Amino acid sequence: MSDLDALAAGGKPALARALANIEREPDAAATLALLDAAYARPRARVAGITGPPGVGKSTLIGALIAAWRRQGRSVGVLAVDPSSRRSGGALLGDRARIATDPADEGVFVRSLAARDRLGGLADLAMPATILLRALFDVVVVETVGVGQSETEIAELADTVVLCVQPGSGDSLQYMKAGIAEAPDIVAVTKGDLGPMAQRAAADVRAGLGHAAPGDWSPAIEIVAAPRGQGIDALIGEIDRHAAWLDGSRLAARRAAQARHWLELAVRERFGREGLSRAGALDLAEGASPFGRLRAITKSLAR
Repeated sequence: MSDLDALAAGGKPALARALANIEREPDAAATLALLDAAYARPRARVAGITGPPGVGKSTLIGALIAAWRRQGRSVGVLAVDPSSRRSGGALLGDRARIATDPADEGVFVRSLAARDRLGGLADLAMPATILLRALFDVVVVETVGVGQSETEIAELADTVVLCVQPGSGDSLQYMKAGIAEAPDIVAVTKGDLGPMAQRAAADVRAGLGHAAPGDWSPAIEIVAAPRGQGIDALIGEIDRHAAWLDGSRLAARRAAQARHWLELAVRERFGREGLSRAGALDLAEGASPFGRLRAITKSLAR
């Protein structure tokens, strides 16, 4: 049995310990071996849920989890929370708002602290996502949601779902801020507001414009999560986007994400000069960025 298989058999406590070890000892041999194995065995599709605070992301994720579990799919969730000024850790607000059954071994929710990352993603987000991607059928990453930097979620997720709220100006503000380039799907929340939700969807549709021939045309769904309204349709669009990506598009997207993470990791450790000394950061097809970072670290540390 591999370490990854043993981790899967260990349930939530084993996974929680593994994520803690990744954060505490990112360069340990056992950590890198586990991440390399996880990168080589992707299972889940990753949905990134982003949008401004208060738009209802956590409520929406709770409804999505319930629907996916009814379909028999296991779900791993990374909720990236604002950081505590005292400890630097996650305030755990999002995890507390995501309704799940603690006894359900098919659902795992972990909070991460955003710390000083403006895009609402934590440093642990990439390796944690890769690990969950190897263990669950669906992985959801929820960002803090702090403006234009939300486009960072595109460097992590296979499918980006942008949430906007009727009557708040989100739809127009976010189209102007350049977020229109990021979402694959737009979820207009609080669909029980009726005409206001329809107007927000129309504003988003106008802001998104038209996709180029052969490209994905962003879908727009109106949802009311507490009522379950639009949840199945939203899942259908996530699955449709996954089918559109399947094959070379998905491989190219994930390879680009791995290169991006590797570049950020090298720059964070060694600065721009180290990044220059590292040379080309292209990865061989299917090569793990974690193993490559280990080799670059050894080379630059000499």
